[in-house]
Amino acid sequence: MLNVENLCLHYGGSQILYDVSMQAQAGQVTCVMGTNGVGKTSLLKALSGTHQRSSGEITFAGEQIGKLPAHVLAHKGVGYVPQGRMIFPLLTVKENMETAYACLPRSEHFIPDEIYELFPILKEFLNRRGGDLSGGQQQQLAIARAMLTKPKLLLLDEPTEGIQPNIIQQIGEVIRYLRDKGDMAIILVEQYFDFAHRIADNFVVLRRGAVLKSGDHESLSREELMQAISV
Repeated sequence: MLNVENLCLHYGGSQILYDVSMQAQAGQVTCVMGTNGVGKTSLLKALSGTHQRSSGEITFAGEQIGKLPAHVLAHKGVGYVPQGRMIFPLLTVKENMETAYACLPRSEHFIPDEIYELFPILKEFLNRRGGDLSGGQQQQLAIARAMLTKPKLLLLDEPTEGIQPNIIQQIGEVIRYLRDKGDMAIILVEQYFDFAHRIADNFVVLRRGAVLKSGDHESLSREELMQAISV
């Protein structure tokens, strides 16, 4: 679904990513790991079109997408749940979800039952303002909004950050459900090691903006991963 080759990214005069290469397959979760400040969020911004790469190639569903802006990528099937969730605080839960309609034909301007089955609290709080939700409820809303765009690639930036354990468990179940449907590639940036190790099929470890290690459960042991991300 996604192939990244030698991706470099600059912010002003500072280089953030150095020749990052990775892949993401449909029906799998690829987890990007590493300590704070190694470029994980910057990588997702480059893949979502929020920040343009400096060099390198990004191929999504067979198409070169490296220079396309975020709104075009959203229409093509790239869903992005950023760190901090970016919920519209003054819009209701329903209105927040309806912002996803911009990526859909008019015939699909409705909220499917699947969303409410995965996130029952959203149905209960449909008319509550986004800013009045807890952090965990906002995270559920952000994921639901991204799901409504029917992405082929879903980018999740630290979905467990600052969230209570019962909602972390629920979010984990949703990610597994989406993976097991088999038609979506998921890239997850995650600091919570146990959560990431349980849910991911493949791992990419960044250090100082470059890939230090990559592989699946068979090629990378738990101990290797822990050592790599603690360097």
